[in-house]
Amino acid sequence: MISYRKIYIVLFLLNVSIVVLAASTTTFKFALVTDTHIGSLDNNEDLIRTVEDINSISEISFVIVSGDVTEFGSFEELKRAKDILDNLKVPYYSIPGNHDANWSESGTNDFLRVFGNETFGFEYKGYKFIGLASGPNMRMSPGQIPRENLTWFFDELENTSKETPIIYINHYPMDEGLNNWFEVMDALRPYNVKLMLCGHGHTNRAMNFEGVNAAMCRSNLRAGKEYGGYNIITVDSDSIYFQERIVTKETNTPWLAYSLSQKPNWVDNPPRPDYTINTNHPYASEVWSIQEESDMGSGMAFKNNVLYYTNTKGEIKAVNASDGSELWSYKTEGKIYSTPYVYNDLVWCASSDTYLYGINKDNGKEIFKLKNNKAVVSSPVCTDDKVILSGGDGYCRAWNVFSGEKVWEFDSVKNFVVTRPAVNDGILFFGSWGNEFYALNVENGKPKWIWNNGHTNRMLSPAQVYPVITNGRVYLASPDRFMTVLDEKTGEVIWRYNDPDNRVRESIGVSEDGATVYAKTMDGNIIAIDATLPERRIKWVSSGENMGYELAPTALVEKDGVVYAPTDKGNIYAFAASDGKFLWKYRISNGLINMILPIDNRELYVSAMDGRLVKLRISR
Repeated sequence: MISYRKIYIVLFLLNVSIVVLAASTTTFKFALVTDTHIGSLDNNEDLIRTVEDINSISEISFVIVSGDVTEFGSFEELKRAKDILDNLKVPYYSIPGNHDANWSESGTNDFLRVFGNETFGFEYKGYKFIGLASGPNMRMSPGQIPRENLTWFFDELENTSKETPIIYINHYPMDEGLNNWFEVMDALRPYNVKLMLCGHGHTNRAMNFEGVNAAMCRSNLRAGKEYGGYNIITVDSDSIYFQERIVTKETNTPWLAYSLSQKPNWVDNPPRPDYTINTNHPYASEVWSIQEESDMGSGMAFKNNVLYYTNTKGEIKAVNASDGSELWSYKTEGKIYSTPYVYNDLVWCASSDTYLYGINKDNGKEIFKLKNNKAVVSSPVCTDDKVILSGGDGYCRAWNVFSGEKVWEFDSVKNFVVTRPAVNDGILFFGSWGNEFYALNVENGKPKWIWNNGHTNRMLSPAQVYPVITNGRVYLASPDRFMTVLDEKTGEVIWRYNDPDNRVRESIGVSEDGATVYAKTMDGNIIAIDATLPERRIKWVSSGENMGYELAPTALVEKDGVVYAPTDKGNIYAFAASDGKFLWKYRISNGLINMILPIDNRELYVSAMDGRLVKLRISR
């Protein structure tokens, strides 16, 4: 006779063995490597050491590289990073960070070209890993997940069970440091998110985003010590824990552990962008709006009631300015960060696919496709029947607008160009990411003068500023927080000043009469400089409303006695040109404002980096 006690013992042991087997198959380790900043010998060596160290640990199943792979996002840096990472014996998954995107001479195309992606989604032992890029792309601002990444992300979630445990990765923390963090968080709320991972802060830190367990992980760099390091993350049946690994083969005790037994405890009613200002300041009202499926990284052009704009899907578009209806669309093979320029019957615009395009403004048909040697993220300008473009290959070129024949080229531009140039009295003015500012003769491309700001760090270059030329002087503002005024004819410095009380940075503009130069400060004010005088004199500082900490490099613009100020948070502000008094503000999105384009009849066109384009009507 069979003993029920024996049956119970057998079943109990069988159950235990199944649980143990399940635990053993669930447990796995992966490495989180972040902020490698490839571009210097020490940083390169740190990553080489890390790869060798990971290869010595047989338990590591794969590696995640969570952004700031390089220092400047150049092709050479990205290729060097991939060459090192390709020595890993296990799979690795990489996403770009702000250093890979903000100063990218290719408009972030090189990251795609080198690594094959800027997002990832894969499953491992029942877990879903999802990684997104973070930006900001080409413009200094808070981070921003590209709109095309979000579109991919939403589709990826559609194909994921809500019970599947998810580990989400971004270079940035999932908070207001990313201007569209809330779109990710809202999309993830129905899902079983176990962990969020980030870098960016270069340190190990326990975090929590709206009720979801999270961790910031240390940089791979040695940071003044002899050796760098990374994190080994272990996932078992009921917990996940983090160990810092120094590449001297030293694994520290866990510095953080989270239980996996419960679903996330989402916070109710977390902070979200506030649009009530649009009703509190009823002086501006929306006429129409467009939401692109990708980012918008440039400004617009307006002619004969047609608005021309671009997006990072590589499209040049024309819409009816009255109602926003599309008239035509032309697709290039790269991302576009170039502001279109309309001259005679053509729309001129450059793409990161290396070409400058001349498109029929009425039907969108390609007329010219002019080759550059590298990706172009700057904007063309037309004058004297020439279209002129300074790109990413060290050249500034001019072509005849009727024949497409090259007229001249200047071959000594240091580093790449990202701005819109200005033209005045037959001279072309623009800056580059090589700490230089150029004045070239429009007729033959010969330099009239070249000014160097004296810095060796290219991040301090006068590259993003749209230069102002008035009263024989050139006005610039740069990330070094200096406003610089140069003689238009000679390039000699008239004055150059760093005001600790009014810290300027790139965003400037000029009054309609040319008598006043406006500059936006990093502390959220506008200052008005008397442009009729050779010395520095502040006419007024804006009052009544502060815009908060500000980095957007977009130009200020005056129209009909109102100064319009862009922000990196999707707001536009209006101040009286006479005395700087605050008038009203309006939010079109939560992304950086690319351009404010006022026209007659109190109408404004405004585009934002997150792909939103809006027409506003102004009542004051």
